[in-house]
Amino acid sequence: METETATRWLTDAEQCAWRTHLDVSRLLTHQLEKDLQPFGLTMNDYEILVNLSESEDQRMRMSDLASATLQSKSRLSHQITRMENAGLVRREHCESDRRGLFAVLTDLGGETMRRVAPHHVESVRRHFMDLLSPEELAGVHTALTPVAEHLRGRRGKP
Repeated sequence: METETATRWLTDAEQCAWRTHLDVSRLLTHQLEKDLQPFGLTMNDYEILVNLSESEDQRMRMSDLASATLQSKSRLSHQITRMENAGLVRREHCESDRRGLFAVLTDLGGETMRRVAPHHVESVRRHFMDLLSPEELAGVHTALTPVAEHLRGRRGKP
């Protein structure tokens, strides 16, 4: 016979905080995505460009890029194919591991990143940063850091 544990339902305050978090997360992601559309990029495209532009030699192993962007290897492969077709990235074989592949930022990808980044940062400022005081931003960071650390520790776990 199974033992039932009592469900710890959210309090009104917890429910309010949770739903506000969901609203902000969805609405902000939607707005940032919308602001990237004139450049022909999605948030996933932009995140890949950022990761590649900030890595050594502007390249990453596909498996590391999948992990960094929280995408399955299969989904990332499709994404990279699309970005290759647009000339933003290319794949290169790994000399030390014949099965390994790198995603590499192309000159066009780097130029796209330099052109789009100021617009993206302005969008982040307009729709998030500038709406909060420095104290509120510090509070957001303090409040969300333990959640991020907990979830990073759970990656790959059920």
